[in-house]
Amino acid sequence: MALFVNQENTRSKLQERLAAELSEKAKKRAQDEAADLPDGVKDSNYLKDTKQTTSLAWVWALLGIIVIGVTIYFVIQSS
Repeated sequence: MALFVNQENTRSKLQERLAAELSEKAKKRAQDEAADLPDGVKDSNYLKDTKQTTSLAWVWALLGIIVIGVTIYFVIQSS
């Protein structure tokens, strides 16, 4: 046999108003927090006092490769 229970989920006017106010506050808080979050790239503190790479960065890369090549050459010649 099954037992039937009469469930009435009626809210009073005060409960409905409180629920609406709380949900509105929660939505507003979520929007405020989302707006204040840093994007993680441009707002990062580690980028402070840095500058963009210039167009001559390839020269430094080439010099680094040459130094490594010369070092390897001298190591091979000395052995």
